[in-house]
Amino acid sequence: MLSQELPTVTPPLRQIRAMYDDRTIRVYQAYSNEIADAALARGTFASPPFKMERMTWIKPSFLWMMYRSGWGLKDAGQARILAIDISHEGFEWALAHSCPSHPGESMSQEEWQRVKENAPVRIQWDPERDLLLQPQTHRAIQIGLSKQAVDLYVNEWIQHITDVTPLAHDIHALVNVNRFEEARRMLPQEEQYQSSIYHP
Repeated sequence: MLSQELPTVTPPLRQIRAMYDDRTIRVYQAYSNEIADAALARGTFASPPFKMERMTWIKPSFLWMMYRSGWGLKDAGQARILAIDISHEGFEWALAHSCPSHPGESMSQEEWQRVKENAPVRIQWDPERDLLLQPQTHRAIQIGLSKQAVDLYVNEWIQHITDVTPLAHDIHALVNVNRFEEARRMLPQEEQYQSSIYHP
C-alpha cells in the first residue's frame, strides 16, 4: 500500500505569532550600543539617548527583526537586538488604538488624515521571513508607536529587556554553514497569539 503524503498546512495570511506567557508578550527592536546599554541598565528606554518624540516600531517576529537588522550586522544603529517583554494589557491597548499604515481603497485622503491624527499606533503587515531571510506567503505584524503610545510603552508596558544579539549572531553563524536544523532549534518559539481586540 502506497503511503500518502500529509497535506502541507499553510498559515493564515495574517496571524500574530509571538513568544509569550500569561503575563507578557515579547517584541523586538534593534538599536545602537548607546541606546541599548542605557535601556538594559534602566530596565526600559532612557531619554536621551532614546527619542520619545519619534515613532518606534515593535515586532513580535524574531526572523522579521533579523531581516530588518541584517542579524544585527546591517549598521551601527541596529547593532544590538533587544527582546522586550511587555504586558498583555499594553499590547492590547496598542492594537485597540491602532489604524492601518496605509489607507483603505475606499478611503479618501481627508478621511485618512483624520484617522491617522486620532490613532497613536500604526499596524503594518509585511511578509514573514525564513532562516535565509526570504519572504514567505504569510505576513508578520509590525506595530508603530507614537505620541501617547510611546510614553505608555516606555513608562508602563515594558516589564523586562534582554539583549539577544549573541543569539542572533549564533543562529546567523549556523545558517552561514548550512546547519539549518540546528539554527531552527535555537529560534524563539513563537505561537499564535489570540488577541481579544484585533482580528485581521
